[in-house]
Amino acid sequence: MSSAALTDYEIAIALGRLPGWTGDRHGLKAHYAFADFRTAISFLVQVAIDAEILGHHPEIQNVYNRVAFTLRTHDAAGQVTALDVELAGRILATAARFHDR
Repeated sequence: MSSAALTDYEIAIALGRLPGWTGDRHGLKAHYAFADFRTAISFLVQVAIDAEILGHHPEIQNVYNRVAFTLRTHDAAGQVTALDVELAGRILATAARFHDR
């Protein structure tokens, strides 16, 4: 996947397919809350596996059952790329699975 920065228009289109995500060219952001700490950490483990597969790692904050992400590509001067959109989609899908528990 290319590490070229996306345009504002491309980011807006991508955010339209990523419910709960916000952002601009400097980062995509999302916050999730789970039933408890164990579920939040289990979710983060799966996100870590996906991040390793993509070779692209998010900025993560975790406090008890809450998890927050910021996605941006450091190789693209900290701007948003297709990798960030791909990882956001995977995080969104994973969060849906963990909220169904």
